[in-house]
Amino acid sequence: MRIAILDDDNSILELACTILTAAGHVCHPFTSGKEMLHQLRRESFDLLILDWQVPDLSGTEVLHWVREKLSPTLPVLFMTSRSGEDDIIAGLAAGADDYMIKPIRRGELVARVHALLRRAYPTQNAAEIVQFGIYQFETRASRVSVNDEPVEMTQKEFDLALLLFNNLGRPLSRAYILEAVWSRDIDIPSRTMDTHISRVRSKLNLRPENGYRLAPVYSYGYRLEQVVAE
Repeated sequence: MRIAILDDDNSILELACTILTAAGHVCHPFTSGKEMLHQLRRESFDLLILDWQVPDLSGTEVLHWVREKLSPTLPVLFMTSRSGEDDIIAGLAAGADDYMIKPIRRGELVARVHALLRRAYPTQNAAEIVQFGIYQFETRASRVSVNDEPVEMTQKEFDLALLLFNNLGRPLSRAYILEAVWSRDIDIPSRTMDTHISRVRSKLNLRPENGYRLAPVYSYGYRLEQVVAE
């Protein structure tokens, strides 16, 4: 998962990113609230970790913007040294999903992050077979069928298709797709992603008559949309 962390203490950022990277996630650290907002306008993240007090823009100000502009289901964890009951209530009332008191404890951070991710993205932690209308994905075997007819796909095409369906209706930035499907091999040519998108659209026949539309999001990325028949 792609996780963005805001904290003005570089040592805390480094520790948190080390812990989360070891747990299999991609970590994006920010020391400035304004810098984080700038990236949130351009990139997709699966979870945000916010420090309460950051000099240029507080964690609560960032959270208010996130809840107003981004998906209401995007999980947010407050990580702060403020441990009073009133502070905890205020953080949760502002829209945080969970609250963690510093200093960072490795096991607690991983457990809280994974709990939030499980709740926010249940289909990505579900059974071996995942169904979306006429589309069926066998996650362990990396097989997909349409109307019970198997479709030949490469592993990357399967990973891309499942990523899009698991994030139905959510705009995904190009950087997010690159990291999720091609891991850290982000030096691949830009046209590689576009070629795979085109193949997935064609092979799965992602058209309104089948209930789905795969559309580009201008200067951002792509979004798979569900189309309701009129």
